[in-house]
Formats: sequence, C-alpha cells, structure tokens
Amino acid sequence: MPSFSFASAAEIRFGRGLAAEAAKHIAAFGHRVLLVHGADPARARWLRDSLPHVICIACTGEPDLSALDAALAKARAAEPEVVVALGGGAVIDMAKALAALIPAPGAILDHLEVVGQGLPLTVAPLPMVALPTTAGTGAEVTRNAVIGVPEARRKVSLRDLAMLPRLALVDPALTDGCPWGVTLASGLDALTQVIEPYLCTRANPMTDALCRAAIPMALPALMRLDKAEDPDARDAMAYVSLSGGLALANAGLGAVHGLAGVIGGETGAPHGAICGALLAPVLTALSDAAAAGSPLQARLEEVAAWLAPPLGVSPDAAFTALANWAHGAGLAGLGGLGVAVEARDRIARQAQVSSSMRASPVTFDSDALAAILEAAHSPR
Repeated sequence: MPSFSFASAAEIRFGRGLAAEAAKHIAAFGHRVLLVHGADPARARWLRDSLPHVICIACTGEPDLSALDAALAKARAAEPEVVVALGGGAVIDMAKALAALIPAPGAILDHLEVVGQGLPLTVAPLPMVALPTTAGTGAEVTRNAVIGVPEARRKVSLRDLAMLPRLALVDPALTDGCPWGVTLASGLDALTQVIEPYLCTRANPMTDALCRAAIPMALPALMRLDKAEDPDARDAMAYVSLSGGLALANAGLGAVHGLAGVIGGETGAPHGAICGALLAPVLTALSDAAAAGSPLQARLEEVAAWLAPPLGVSPDAAFTALANWAHGAGLAGLGGLGVAVEARDRIARQAQVSSSMRASPVTFDSDALAAILEAAHSPR
C-alpha cells in the first residue's frame, strides 16, 4: 500500500438541521465575528441575528483581486476573532482568504500562486467556520481559495495547509430550493470532483474510498432534482460535494479543472458550468489515450459503469450520454459560456502549466487540449 497523508477541516459536522447549532459553535472561537455571505443579505439574517457582535461582508460573485483587497481593508478595521462563511464556493473562498490575510503582514500578491510569489503564510489564519449553501465545490474542507486576477485573465489560488477551516458545518437543508441552474452546475462540479481525484496520479486508498462511494450517488440524485425538489437528493449531493472537497484536497484533480481555471479567468463564466461542459469531453479524451489493460483504463471503465445505469445506456456510451443529459437539462456548452473559438489555442497553452494539470493521468499537449475545447464548445 502506498504511503499518503490526509488533511481536512479540524471538525466536520454533517446533517440536516445542524445549522441551528451554528451560533453555539462559532462562539467557541470568538465573539467578534466577520460574516461573509452572498449577494442577498436577507438569506444570512437568521445567522447574523444570532451572533452578538458581527460585521458583514457581501461576496456578490466569484472573488477577484480588487474585491478581496476592498474586503480585506474592511475586515482588518473590524478586528474580528473568527471568520464565518455562509454561502457557496465563492463565498467560502473569500472567507478563507480573509481569514488567512487579516493577520498576515504582507501583501495579497505575496501569497498568490502564478501571478504572485506564492509564499507560505507566516502567521496563523484566524479561525474560520464554513456553512455551504450549495453542493458543488467542497470548499469547506479544502486548503485554498480561488481568486480571479482580471488583469492576467487568470484564476489562481491562495493556498496553505493552515487555511483549512476549523469547522465545516454541512447542513443539506441550506441547499433546499436552490435554483435548478445553480443546482445543475454545482452538482456537475461535485461529480467532477469525485471523478478526477479517482483517476489522478495522486489517488490514495482514503480518497479512493470516498470517490467509490460518492460517484454512483451523484448522478441519480441530480437527476431526481431535475424533476422535483427532493430532500434525500439534496442530502446525497451535499455528501458528494463534501467527499469531492476531501478527495481533491488530498489527491488532486486533472484536465477538467486545469482548463476550467483558465476559462474562468478568460470569461468570468461560473466555474461549475465550465466543469460540467468539460467533463464528458475530458473523460472521452482520457479513454482514447489510456493504454489497453492499464490501471487508468480499468478506472475509466469503473466510472462509466457507475454513470451508465441512471442514464439508461451501456457503459461504452456513458460519457456521451452524460453530456447529452446535462445539455438537455439546461447546461450550456463552452461557446454559450463565452469561450471564443480563436481563444482555444491560448487557453490550451495556459492550461498546460496550471496546478490542476500536475495530477492528470494523461499529459495532454496543447493540440489535445484544444480538441477537448472544441468537443465541449456546443451541445450536440
């Protein structure tokens, strides 16, 4: 058995209704609270009103460098003792970045990867509590925060093991009633994030166990939510998302996320929708490249066998059927998400050096990545 390490949030609490205990758990970390929430402050009122000393920051989209800089100035002035995130992956990323940077002596760019120096933190972050309201990114148990840098047309990470939240409070009820477009995109992101770690070169026995359990759960639950609101399906997707966060943080990702980070910086399109559009074309490209009888081929066959039953197809047709179902359910292709044909070669070249590509089980050249982009361009 290979050696491996496994890191996560200091505590994970999962269960429907557990959000009612949030204020009690937050108080254990401090009384001056910085609450980061989404664009609609009314959705955070239940938590804000339960905290005695709180200042709020709204994260209205996927965070970029200027929004983080402005939020950081406000946050430092408030001198919080604990940072709390109530929202989707973008909100949680903003909160993790603030928790790390509020006590940090240097500039933001000192710590950003690719466009900055990527230096480790020298001062421990503030305690951070994450309450996800979407089932997609698993950001509540990862060690990085994704930040857009429009000037560089890139999305990059602020990353440090110390950034893992102190508490991930995953209450699936917080995702109930999420609009279908968000549910679909975030759900396909969650599915991607249990498939890519299972196929990647840094998979280990613990991440394998998480992925093997979660991959078969995801698509049936997502398909049920396409038909009607379903608490059991919401619970399943929240668990898949949590599993994906744990798996990617301890194994790695692959070409879907390698391309998605560049595309997100290029277009500003939602991360989950980009991953959903890329998933089937990347799986097909991996299948075409996998050597007969190789471990990669065996794992791809397992993934296809897990995806095929809810789609009503044989395993050899599963990846195409997945793309057809997702687009039929309302997912746009990359063309609809703003990826111009003339940008493909540039995106492919930049994606080759992205951090997510390091664990890809196949080293795709720029031509192969451009072909994946072409296949994901529009629904067929």
